Amino acid sequence: MSYVFQKIMSENRNIPDSSLINQDLAPIRQEKRKWGTWNYAALWISMSLCIPSYQLASGMIDNGMNWWQAIMTMLIGNLIVLVPMILNGHAGAKYGIPFPVFVRASFGTKGANIPAMLRAIVACGWFGIQTWIGGKSLYRLLKVWDPSLPELTINGLFPDLLPLICFLCFWLLNMYVIYRGVDSIKKLLVFKAFFLPVATVALLCWAFWVMQDRGGIAQVFDVPSKFKDSASFYNYFVPALTGVVGFWATLSLNIPDFTRYAVSQKSQRRGQALGLPTSMTFIAFVAVVVSLTTTFVFEKTIWEPEALVGRFDNKIIVSFALIAVVIATLATNIAANIVSPANDFSNLSPKKINFRTGGYITGIIGILIFPWKLVEDPTGYIYSWLVGYSALLGPVGGIMIADYYFIRKQKLETAELYSHAGRYRYRNGFNRNAIIALLLGILPNIPGFLLQVKVVSPDAFPGWISNLYHYAWFVGFFVSAILYILLMRSYRITEQKLKESYVVVD
Repeated sequence: MSYVFQKIMSENRNIPDSSLINQDLAPIRQEKRKWGTWNYAALWISMSLCIPSYQLASGMIDNGMNWWQAIMTMLIGNLIVLVPMILNGHAGAKYGIPFPVFVRASFGTKGANIPAMLRAIVACGWFGIQTWIGGKSLYRLLKVWDPSLPELTINGLFPDLLPLICFLCFWLLNMYVIYRGVDSIKKLLVFKAFFLPVATVALLCWAFWVMQDRGGIAQVFDVPSKFKDSASFYNYFVPALTGVVGFWATLSLNIPDFTRYAVSQKSQRRGQALGLPTSMTFIAFVAVVVSLTTTFVFEKTIWEPEALVGRFDNKIIVSFALIAVVIATLATNIAANIVSPANDFSNLSPKKINFRTGGYITGIIGILIFPWKLVEDPTGYIYSWLVGYSALLGPVGGIMIADYYFIRKQKLETAELYSHAGRYRYRNGFNRNAIIALLLGILPNIPGFLLQVKVVSPDAFPGWISNLYHYAWFVGFFVSAILYILLMRSYRITEQKLKESYVVVD
Protein backbone atom coordinates (compact mmCIF):
# COMPACT_ATOMS: atom_id res chain seq x y z
CA MET A 1 0.00 0.00 0.00
CA SER A 2 1.25 3.50 -0.84
CA TYR A 3 2.10 6.16 1.74
CA VAL A 4 -0.63 8.40 0.30
CA PHE A 5 -3.21 5.66 0.84
CA GLN A 6 -2.09 5.15 4.43
CA LYS A 7 -2.32 8.89 5.08
CA ILE A 8 -5.85 9.10 3.66
CA MET A 9 -6.93 6.22 5.86
CA SER A 10 -5.42 7.75 8.98
CA GLU A 11 -7.36 10.97 8.39
CA ASN A 12 -10.70 9.56 7.17
CA ARG A 13 -11.11 6.03 8.48
CA ASN A 14 -14.33 6.82 10.39
CA ILE A 15 -16.01 8.94 7.71
CA PRO A 16 -18.44 6.95 5.50
CA ASP A 17 -18.56 7.93 1.84
CA SER A 18 -21.99 9.25 0.88
CA SER A 19 -21.81 7.30 -2.38
CA LEU A 20 -21.65 4.03 -0.41
CA ILE A 21 -24.34 4.41 2.22
CA ASN A 22 -27.98 5.27 2.68
CA GLN A 23 -30.65 4.18 5.14
CA ASP A 24 -31.23 0.85 3.35
CA LEU A 25 -27.52 -0.08 3.19
CA ALA A 26 -26.42 1.01 6.69
CA PRO A 27 -25.66 -1.71 9.29
CA ILE A 28 -28.51 -2.83 11.55
CA ARG A 29 -27.72 -2.19 15.21
CA GLN A 30 -27.68 -5.19 17.52
CA GLU A 31 -30.62 -3.94 19.59
CA LYS A 32 -32.77 -3.79 16.45
CA ARG A 33 -32.08 -7.37 15.41
CA LYS A 34 -35.11 -9.34 16.57
CA TRP A 35 -35.52 -12.27 14.17
CA GLY A 36 -35.43 -15.64 15.91
CA THR A 37 -35.38 -19.26 14.75
CA TRP A 38 -39.06 -19.42 13.91
CA ASN A 39 -38.96 -16.14 12.00
CA TYR A 40 -36.45 -17.66 9.59
CA ALA A 41 -38.31 -20.95 9.41
CA ALA A 42 -41.51 -19.04 8.60
CA LEU A 43 -39.67 -16.95 6.02
CA TRP A 44 -38.56 -20.06 4.15
CA ILE A 45 -41.95 -21.71 4.41
CA SER A 46 -43.52 -18.56 2.97
CA MET A 47 -41.01 -18.28 0.12
CA SER A 48 -40.92 -22.00 -0.70
CA LEU A 49 -44.67 -22.49 -1.01
CA CYS A 50 -45.02 -20.76 -4.35
CA ILE A 51 -45.89 -21.74 -7.90
CA PRO A 52 -42.30 -21.78 -9.28
CA SER A 53 -41.32 -24.26 -6.54
CA TYR A 54 -44.26 -26.44 -7.51
CA GLN A 55 -43.31 -26.19 -11.20
CA LEU A 56 -39.73 -27.19 -10.43
CA ALA A 57 -40.86 -30.56 -9.06
CA SER A 58 -43.77 -31.07 -11.46
CA GLY A 59 -41.44 -30.29 -14.37
CA MET A 60 -39.29 -33.26 -13.34
CA ILE A 61 -42.36 -35.50 -13.55
CA ASP A 62 -43.23 -34.09 -16.95
CA ASN A 63 -39.68 -34.82 -18.12
CA GLY A 64 -39.79 -38.48 -17.03
CA MET A 65 -38.88 -38.92 -13.35
CA ASN A 66 -41.04 -41.05 -11.06
CA TRP A 67 -42.28 -39.79 -7.70
CA TRP A 68 -39.33 -40.72 -5.47
CA GLN A 69 -36.70 -39.63 -7.99
CA ALA A 70 -38.20 -36.13 -8.18
CA ILE A 71 -38.59 -35.79 -4.40
CA MET A 72 -35.05 -37.03 -3.69
CA THR A 73 -33.65 -34.63 -6.30
CA MET A 74 -35.43 -31.75 -4.57
CA LEU A 75 -34.28 -32.82 -1.11
CA ILE A 76 -30.62 -33.34 -2.07
CA GLY A 77 -30.48 -30.07 -4.01
CA ASN A 78 -31.91 -28.05 -1.13
CA LEU A 79 -29.57 -29.66 1.41
CA ILE A 80 -26.67 -28.66 -0.83
CA VAL A 81 -27.76 -25.04 -1.27
CA LEU A 82 -28.46 -24.81 2.46
CA VAL A 83 -24.68 -24.89 3.08
CA PRO A 84 -23.77 -21.62 1.26
CA MET A 85 -27.02 -20.15 2.56
CA ILE A 86 -25.90 -20.56 6.17
CA LEU A 87 -22.26 -19.69 5.45
CA ASN A 88 -23.10 -16.40 3.72
CA GLY A 89 -25.77 -15.66 6.31
CA HIS A 90 -23.06 -15.55 9.00
CA ALA A 91 -21.74 -12.14 7.91
CA GLY A 92 -25.21 -10.60 7.90
CA ALA A 93 -25.94 -11.88 11.42
CA LYS A 94 -22.51 -10.82 12.74
CA TYR A 95 -22.18 -7.35 11.20
CA GLY A 96 -25.78 -6.39 10.33
CA ILE A 97 -24.88 -5.63 6.71
CA PRO A 98 -26.82 -6.42 3.51
CA PHE A 99 -25.47 -8.37 0.53
CA PRO A 100 -24.32 -5.37 -1.60
CA VAL A 101 -22.18 -4.17 1.32
CA PHE A 102 -20.88 -7.63 2.28
CA VAL A 103 -19.67 -8.30 -1.26
CA ARG A 104 -17.54 -5.13 -1.16
CA ALA A 105 -15.06 -7.06 0.99
CA SER A 106 -14.26 -9.42 -1.89
CA PHE A 107 -14.94 -7.36 -5.03
CA GLY A 108 -14.09 -3.86 -3.80
CA THR A 109 -16.21 -0.81 -3.01
CA LYS A 110 -16.92 -0.23 -6.70
CA GLY A 111 -16.42 -3.77 -7.96
CA ALA A 112 -19.25 -4.94 -5.69
CA ASN A 113 -21.63 -3.56 -8.30
CA ILE A 114 -20.65 -6.42 -10.64
CA PRO A 115 -22.02 -9.31 -8.52
CA ALA A 116 -24.82 -7.07 -7.25
CA MET A 117 -25.96 -6.46 -10.82
CA LEU A 118 -25.68 -10.15 -11.74
CA ARG A 119 -27.87 -10.94 -8.75
CA ALA A 120 -30.25 -8.08 -9.55
CA ILE A 121 -30.74 -9.10 -13.20
CA VAL A 122 -31.60 -12.65 -12.15
CA ALA A 123 -34.06 -11.24 -9.60
CA CYS A 124 -35.61 -9.17 -12.41
CA GLY A 125 -36.08 -12.41 -14.33
CA TRP A 126 -37.83 -13.97 -11.34
CA PHE A 127 -39.95 -10.84 -10.95
CA GLY A 128 -41.00 -11.19 -14.58
CA ILE A 129 -41.75 -14.91 -14.16
CA GLN A 130 -43.95 -14.33 -11.11
CA THR A 131 -45.66 -11.44 -12.88
CA TRP A 132 -46.34 -13.69 -15.87
CA ILE A 133 -47.82 -16.30 -13.54
CA GLY A 134 -50.07 -13.65 -12.03
CA GLY A 135 -51.08 -12.43 -15.50
CA LYS A 136 -51.83 -15.98 -16.64
CA SER A 137 -54.02 -16.47 -13.58
CA LEU A 138 -55.98 -13.34 -14.52
CA TYR A 139 -56.41 -14.69 -18.05
CA ARG A 140 -57.58 -18.08 -16.80
CA LEU A 141 -60.03 -16.26 -14.54
CA LEU A 142 -61.51 -14.57 -17.60
CA LYS A 143 -61.61 -17.89 -19.42
CA VAL A 144 -63.60 -19.49 -16.58
CA TRP A 145 -66.44 -17.06 -17.29
CA ASP A 146 -65.92 -16.99 -21.05
CA PRO A 147 -64.94 -20.50 -22.18
CA SER A 148 -64.89 -19.32 -25.80
CA LEU A 149 -61.55 -17.63 -25.17
CA PRO A 150 -58.73 -19.57 -26.85
CA GLU A 151 -56.08 -21.49 -24.96
CA LEU A 152 -53.10 -19.38 -24.01
CA THR A 153 -50.38 -19.61 -26.63
CA ILE A 154 -47.05 -17.92 -27.34
CA ASN A 155 -46.27 -17.12 -30.94
CA GLY A 156 -42.69 -16.09 -31.51
CA LEU A 157 -41.47 -13.69 -28.82
CA PHE A 158 -44.87 -12.62 -27.52
CA PRO A 159 -48.03 -14.26 -26.16
CA ASP A 160 -51.48 -13.56 -27.55
CA LEU A 161 -52.83 -10.04 -27.06
CA LEU A 162 -55.30 -10.69 -24.23
CA PRO A 163 -52.84 -12.70 -22.06
CA LEU A 164 -50.27 -9.96 -22.67
CA ILE A 165 -52.78 -7.32 -21.50
CA CYS A 166 -53.46 -9.41 -18.36
CA PHE A 167 -49.72 -9.60 -17.75
CA LEU A 168 -49.36 -5.83 -18.06
CA CYS A 169 -52.33 -5.27 -15.72
CA PHE A 170 -50.74 -7.46 -13.07
CA TRP A 171 -47.42 -5.68 -13.68
CA LEU A 172 -49.08 -2.33 -13.03
CA LEU A 173 -50.53 -3.71 -9.79
CA ASN A 174 -47.00 -4.61 -8.69
CA MET A 175 -45.75 -1.12 -9.58
CA TYR A 176 -48.58 0.41 -7.55
CA VAL A 177 -47.58 -1.61 -4.49
CA ILE A 178 -43.99 -0.44 -4.94
CA TYR A 179 -45.25 3.15 -5.15
CA ARG A 180 -47.19 2.70 -1.91
CA GLY A 181 -44.17 1.16 -0.19
CA VAL A 182 -43.40 -2.29 1.22
CA ASP A 183 -45.57 -1.68 4.28
CA SER A 184 -48.64 -1.93 2.06
CA ILE A 185 -47.86 -5.60 1.37
CA LYS A 186 -47.94 -6.74 5.01
CA LYS A 187 -51.58 -7.80 4.97
CA LEU A 188 -51.06 -9.66 1.70
CA LEU A 189 -48.11 -11.52 3.22
CA VAL A 190 -50.30 -12.56 6.13
CA PHE A 191 -52.96 -13.74 3.67
CA LYS A 192 -50.34 -15.68 1.72
CA ALA A 193 -48.95 -17.29 4.89
CA PHE A 194 -52.38 -18.79 5.58
CA PHE A 195 -53.69 -19.34 2.06
CA LEU A 196 -50.81 -21.10 0.31
CA PRO A 197 -50.40 -23.91 2.89
CA VAL A 198 -54.17 -24.45 2.85
CA ALA A 199 -54.28 -24.37 -0.96
CA THR A 200 -51.35 -26.78 -1.17
CA VAL A 201 -53.04 -29.26 1.15
CA ALA A 202 -56.31 -28.78 -0.78
CA LEU A 203 -54.59 -29.83 -4.03
CA LEU A 204 -53.21 -32.90 -2.29
CA CYS A 205 -56.68 -33.77 -0.95
CA TRP A 206 -58.08 -33.35 -4.46
CA ALA A 207 -55.54 -35.88 -5.75
CA PHE A 208 -56.52 -38.45 -3.10
CA TRP A 209 -60.22 -37.82 -3.74
CA VAL A 210 -60.22 -38.17 -7.54
CA MET A 211 -58.00 -41.26 -7.39
CA GLN A 212 -60.51 -43.12 -5.22
CA ASP A 213 -62.43 -44.21 -8.32
CA ARG A 214 -59.25 -45.00 -10.26
CA GLY A 215 -57.72 -47.65 -8.04
CA GLY A 216 -56.58 -45.44 -5.20
CA ILE A 217 -53.68 -43.02 -4.73
CA ALA A 218 -51.26 -45.98 -4.73
CA GLN A 219 -51.61 -45.98 -8.52
CA VAL A 220 -49.70 -42.70 -8.59
CA PHE A 221 -46.70 -44.19 -6.81
CA ASP A 222 -46.64 -47.13 -9.22
CA VAL A 223 -46.05 -44.91 -12.28
CA PRO A 224 -42.58 -45.91 -13.50
CA SER A 225 -39.77 -43.63 -14.57
CA LYS A 226 -39.63 -42.92 -18.30
CA PHE A 227 -35.85 -43.31 -18.31
CA LYS A 228 -34.96 -46.67 -19.81
CA ASP A 229 -31.53 -47.03 -18.18
CA SER A 230 -29.31 -45.47 -15.54
CA ALA A 231 -27.32 -43.50 -18.13
CA SER A 232 -30.39 -41.67 -19.45
CA PHE A 233 -31.55 -41.05 -15.88
CA TYR A 234 -28.27 -39.46 -14.80
CA ASN A 235 -28.16 -37.37 -17.97
CA TYR A 236 -31.32 -35.71 -16.69
CA PHE A 237 -30.70 -35.99 -12.93
CA VAL A 238 -27.47 -33.96 -12.92
CA PRO A 239 -28.86 -30.82 -14.62
CA ALA A 240 -32.10 -31.21 -12.65
CA LEU A 241 -30.11 -31.24 -9.40
CA THR A 242 -28.14 -28.22 -10.60
CA GLY A 243 -31.46 -26.55 -11.37
CA VAL A 244 -32.69 -27.18 -7.82
CA VAL A 245 -29.50 -25.65 -6.40
CA GLY A 246 -29.81 -22.81 -8.89
CA PHE A 247 -33.41 -22.19 -7.82
CA TRP A 248 -32.14 -20.66 -4.56
CA ALA A 249 -28.71 -19.54 -5.87
CA THR A 250 -29.98 -15.97 -5.72
CA LEU A 251 -30.96 -16.18 -2.06
CA SER A 252 -27.73 -17.99 -1.18
CA LEU A 253 -25.94 -14.75 -2.14
CA ASN A 254 -28.22 -12.11 -0.69
CA ILE A 255 -29.26 -14.04 2.42
CA PRO A 256 -27.42 -11.38 4.51
CA ASP A 257 -30.30 -9.07 3.51
CA PHE A 258 -32.38 -11.19 5.90
CA THR A 259 -29.88 -12.55 8.45
CA ARG A 260 -28.79 -9.00 9.32
CA TYR A 261 -31.92 -8.96 11.51
CA ALA A 262 -31.00 -12.17 13.40
CA VAL A 263 -30.75 -12.09 17.19
CA SER A 264 -27.95 -14.68 16.99
CA GLN A 265 -26.06 -16.96 14.62
CA LYS A 266 -27.89 -19.93 16.12
CA SER A 267 -31.27 -18.48 15.16
CA GLN A 268 -30.40 -18.01 11.50
CA ARG A 269 -28.71 -21.42 11.25
CA ARG A 270 -31.52 -23.35 12.93
CA GLY A 271 -34.27 -21.39 11.23
CA GLN A 272 -32.89 -21.98 7.76
CA ALA A 273 -32.12 -25.64 8.44
CA LEU A 274 -35.68 -26.18 9.70
CA GLY A 275 -37.46 -24.12 7.05
CA LEU A 276 -35.73 -24.60 3.69
CA PRO A 277 -35.33 -28.37 3.08
CA THR A 278 -38.56 -29.36 4.83
CA SER A 279 -40.83 -26.87 3.07
CA MET A 280 -39.27 -27.49 -0.35
CA THR A 281 -39.58 -31.26 0.09
CA PHE A 282 -43.21 -30.85 1.13
CA ILE A 283 -44.10 -28.73 -1.92
CA ALA A 284 -42.22 -31.27 -4.06
CA PHE A 285 -44.31 -34.12 -2.64
CA VAL A 286 -47.55 -32.27 -3.37
CA ALA A 287 -46.41 -31.28 -6.88
CA VAL A 288 -45.34 -34.83 -7.69
CA VAL A 289 -48.55 -36.47 -6.45
CA VAL A 290 -50.83 -33.91 -8.09
CA SER A 291 -48.92 -33.92 -11.39
CA LEU A 292 -49.03 -37.71 -11.60
CA THR A 293 -52.73 -37.63 -10.74
CA THR A 294 -53.40 -35.34 -13.71
CA THR A 295 -52.05 -38.03 -16.04
CA PHE A 296 -54.85 -40.33 -14.82
CA VAL A 297 -57.59 -37.69 -14.82
CA PHE A 298 -56.75 -35.65 -17.94
CA GLU A 299 -54.54 -38.18 -19.75
CA LYS A 300 -51.61 -35.76 -19.80
CA THR A 301 -49.32 -34.21 -17.21
CA ILE A 302 -50.37 -30.70 -16.21
CA TRP A 303 -47.29 -29.15 -14.61
CA GLU A 304 -48.73 -25.64 -14.04
CA PRO A 305 -51.01 -25.46 -10.97
CA GLU A 306 -52.98 -22.45 -12.20
CA ALA A 307 -53.74 -24.38 -15.42
CA LEU A 308 -54.94 -27.31 -13.34
CA VAL A 309 -57.21 -25.12 -11.20
CA GLY A 310 -58.69 -23.65 -14.38
CA ARG A 311 -59.91 -27.15 -15.38
CA PHE A 312 -62.15 -27.60 -12.34
CA ASP A 313 -65.91 -27.48 -12.93
CA ASN A 314 -67.27 -25.15 -10.24
CA LYS A 315 -66.82 -21.58 -11.51
CA ILE A 316 -67.12 -20.00 -8.08
CA ILE A 317 -64.46 -22.23 -6.53
CA VAL A 318 -62.15 -21.80 -9.53
CA SER A 319 -62.58 -18.03 -9.47
CA PHE A 320 -61.87 -17.86 -5.76
CA ALA A 321 -58.78 -20.03 -6.18
CA LEU A 322 -57.41 -17.99 -9.08
CA ILE A 323 -58.00 -14.67 -7.30
CA ALA A 324 -56.19 -16.10 -4.28
CA VAL A 325 -53.30 -17.18 -6.54
CA VAL A 326 -53.09 -13.64 -7.91
CA ILE A 327 -52.93 -12.12 -4.42
CA ALA A 328 -50.44 -14.69 -3.14
CA THR A 329 -48.24 -14.24 -6.23
CA LEU A 330 -48.30 -10.49 -5.72
CA ALA A 331 -47.15 -10.89 -2.12
CA THR A 332 -44.41 -13.34 -3.12
CA ASN A 333 -43.20 -11.09 -5.91
CA ILE A 334 -42.78 -8.04 -3.72
CA ALA A 335 -41.18 -9.89 -0.82
CA ALA A 336 -38.83 -12.20 -2.74
CA ASN A 337 -38.14 -10.38 -6.01
CA ILE A 338 -38.24 -6.66 -5.25
CA VAL A 339 -36.52 -6.08 -1.89
CA SER A 340 -33.14 -7.55 -2.86
CA PRO A 341 -32.74 -6.13 -6.40
CA ALA A 342 -33.96 -2.75 -5.15
CA ASN A 343 -31.05 -2.81 -2.66
CA ASP A 344 -28.68 -3.92 -5.43
CA PHE A 345 -29.70 -1.06 -7.73
CA SER A 346 -29.52 1.34 -4.79
CA ASN A 347 -25.91 0.24 -4.31
CA LEU A 348 -25.12 1.70 -7.76
CA SER A 349 -25.90 5.21 -6.56
CA PRO A 350 -27.26 5.39 -3.00
CA LYS A 351 -27.83 9.14 -3.25
CA LYS A 352 -30.00 8.88 -6.37
CA ILE A 353 -31.63 5.43 -6.21
CA ASN A 354 -33.87 4.57 -3.27
CA PHE A 355 -36.04 1.50 -2.76
CA ARG A 356 -38.92 2.81 -4.87
CA THR A 357 -36.71 3.74 -7.83
CA GLY A 358 -34.91 0.41 -7.59
CA GLY A 359 -38.28 -1.34 -7.64
CA TYR A 360 -39.31 0.50 -10.80
CA ILE A 361 -36.04 -0.49 -12.49
CA THR A 362 -36.69 -4.11 -11.52
CA GLY A 363 -40.17 -3.96 -13.00
CA ILE A 364 -39.02 -2.55 -16.34
CA ILE A 365 -36.25 -5.12 -16.76
CA GLY A 366 -38.74 -7.82 -15.73
CA ILE A 367 -40.72 -7.05 -18.89
CA LEU A 368 -37.72 -6.75 -21.21
CA ILE A 369 -36.46 -10.21 -20.20
CA PHE A 370 -39.51 -11.89 -21.87
CA PRO A 371 -40.44 -14.03 -18.84
CA TRP A 372 -43.10 -16.02 -20.73
CA LYS A 373 -40.32 -17.55 -22.82
CA LEU A 374 -38.38 -18.62 -19.71
CA VAL A 375 -41.22 -20.82 -18.45
CA GLU A 376 -42.78 -21.80 -21.75
CA ASP A 377 -41.93 -25.46 -21.11
CA PRO A 378 -40.41 -27.41 -18.20
CA THR A 379 -37.24 -28.30 -20.13
CA GLY A 380 -36.41 -24.68 -20.86
CA TYR A 381 -37.36 -23.67 -17.31
CA ILE A 382 -34.83 -26.06 -15.78
CA TYR A 383 -32.08 -26.26 -18.42
CA SER A 384 -32.01 -22.73 -19.84
CA TRP A 385 -33.20 -20.59 -16.93
CA LEU A 386 -32.31 -22.29 -13.63
CA VAL A 387 -29.10 -23.97 -14.76
CA GLY A 388 -28.16 -20.98 -16.92
CA TYR A 389 -28.17 -18.34 -14.23
CA SER A 390 -26.59 -20.73 -11.72
CA ALA A 391 -23.52 -20.55 -13.98
CA LEU A 392 -23.32 -16.83 -13.16
CA LEU A 393 -24.17 -16.91 -9.47
CA GLY A 394 -22.22 -20.04 -8.46
CA PRO A 395 -18.87 -18.28 -9.02
CA VAL A 396 -20.01 -15.26 -7.00
CA GLY A 397 -20.97 -17.50 -4.08
CA GLY A 398 -17.64 -19.32 -4.25
CA ILE A 399 -15.70 -16.05 -4.13
CA MET A 400 -17.76 -14.65 -1.25
CA ILE A 401 -17.28 -17.75 0.91
CA ALA A 402 -13.59 -18.10 0.01
CA ASP A 403 -12.96 -14.47 0.92
CA TYR A 404 -14.91 -14.44 4.17
CA TYR A 405 -13.72 -17.76 5.58
CA PHE A 406 -10.27 -18.32 4.04
CA ILE A 407 -8.97 -14.77 3.49
CA ARG A 408 -10.74 -12.70 6.19
CA LYS A 409 -11.19 -15.47 8.75
CA GLN A 410 -14.74 -14.08 9.38
CA LYS A 411 -13.34 -10.66 10.34
CA LEU A 412 -14.52 -7.53 8.56
CA GLU A 413 -13.86 -3.87 9.32
CA THR A 414 -17.41 -2.55 9.07
CA ALA A 415 -16.55 1.17 8.82
CA GLU A 416 -14.23 0.57 5.90
CA LEU A 417 -16.96 -1.19 3.91
CA TYR A 418 -18.51 2.27 3.60
CA SER A 419 -15.34 4.13 2.60
CA HIS A 420 -13.50 4.41 -0.71
CA ALA A 421 -10.35 5.03 1.33
CA GLY A 422 -10.22 1.72 3.20
CA ARG A 423 -8.72 -1.71 2.66
CA TYR A 424 -11.67 -2.72 0.48
CA ARG A 425 -10.81 -0.05 -2.05
CA TYR A 426 -8.17 -2.32 -3.64
CA ARG A 427 -7.21 -0.56 -6.91
CA ASN A 428 -9.62 2.23 -7.85
CA GLY A 429 -12.40 0.37 -6.03
CA PHE A 430 -12.00 -2.94 -7.90
CA ASN A 431 -10.44 -6.19 -6.72
CA ARG A 432 -9.11 -7.55 -10.00
CA ASN A 433 -8.44 -10.93 -8.40
CA ALA A 434 -12.16 -11.39 -7.72
CA ILE A 435 -13.08 -10.29 -11.24
CA ILE A 436 -10.55 -12.69 -12.79
CA ALA A 437 -11.80 -15.56 -10.62
CA LEU A 438 -15.40 -14.70 -11.55
CA LEU A 439 -14.73 -14.70 -15.29
CA LEU A 440 -12.73 -17.93 -15.17
CA GLY A 441 -15.50 -19.56 -13.12
CA ILE A 442 -18.11 -18.60 -15.73
CA LEU A 443 -15.97 -19.53 -18.74
CA PRO A 444 -16.25 -23.37 -18.57
CA ASN A 445 -20.05 -23.18 -18.68
CA ILE A 446 -20.36 -20.91 -21.72
CA PRO A 447 -20.06 -23.65 -24.41
CA GLY A 448 -22.83 -25.74 -22.85
CA PHE A 449 -25.09 -22.70 -22.47
CA LEU A 450 -24.59 -21.70 -26.11
CA LEU A 451 -25.48 -25.24 -27.09
CA GLN A 452 -28.56 -25.22 -24.83
CA VAL A 453 -29.97 -22.02 -26.36
CA LYS A 454 -29.08 -23.36 -29.83
CA VAL A 455 -26.65 -20.60 -30.76
CA VAL A 456 -24.03 -23.15 -31.87
CA SER A 457 -24.23 -26.64 -33.37
CA PRO A 458 -23.77 -29.77 -31.18
CA ASP A 459 -20.36 -30.48 -32.70
CA ALA A 460 -18.98 -26.99 -32.04
CA PHE A 461 -17.27 -28.13 -28.82
CA PRO A 462 -16.02 -31.47 -27.48
CA GLY A 463 -18.72 -33.34 -25.59
CA TRP A 464 -16.97 -33.23 -22.22
CA ILE A 465 -16.72 -29.43 -22.40
CA SER A 466 -20.39 -28.99 -23.30
CA ASN A 467 -21.42 -31.40 -20.53
CA LEU A 468 -19.78 -29.18 -17.87
CA TYR A 469 -22.88 -27.00 -18.20
CA HIS A 470 -24.92 -29.75 -16.52
CA TYR A 471 -22.84 -29.06 -13.39
CA ALA A 472 -22.90 -25.28 -13.93
CA TRP A 473 -23.33 -24.09 -10.33
CA PHE A 474 -20.85 -26.60 -8.93
CA VAL A 475 -18.22 -25.93 -11.61
CA GLY A 476 -18.47 -22.17 -11.22
CA PHE A 477 -18.53 -22.28 -7.42
CA PHE A 478 -15.43 -24.41 -6.94
CA VAL A 479 -13.37 -23.05 -9.86
CA SER A 480 -13.85 -19.45 -8.71
CA ALA A 481 -13.36 -20.24 -5.02
CA ILE A 482 -10.08 -22.10 -5.58
CA LEU A 483 -8.72 -19.54 -8.04
CA TYR A 484 -9.65 -16.67 -5.73
CA ILE A 485 -7.79 -18.21 -2.80
CA LEU A 486 -4.70 -18.73 -4.98
CA LEU A 487 -4.84 -15.22 -6.43
CA MET A 488 -5.30 -13.62 -3.01
CA ARG A 489 -2.21 -15.19 -1.41
CA SER A 490 -0.17 -12.04 -2.03
CA TYR A 491 -3.01 -9.88 -0.70
CA ARG A 492 -2.82 -11.52 2.72
CA ILE A 493 0.79 -10.40 3.04
CA THR A 494 -0.16 -6.84 2.02
CA GLU A 495 -3.11 -6.90 4.43
CA GLN A 496 -0.80 -7.68 7.32
CA LYS A 497 1.43 -4.73 6.40
CA LEU A 498 -1.66 -2.52 6.21
CA LYS A 499 -2.72 -3.50 9.74
CA GLU A 500 0.70 -2.50 11.00
CA SER A 501 0.51 0.93 9.32
CA TYR A 502 -2.60 2.23 11.10
CA VAL A 503 -5.05 1.32 13.84
CA VAL A 504 -8.46 0.25 12.55
CA VAL A 505 -11.46 1.71 14.38
CA ASP A 506 -14.55 -0.48 14.02
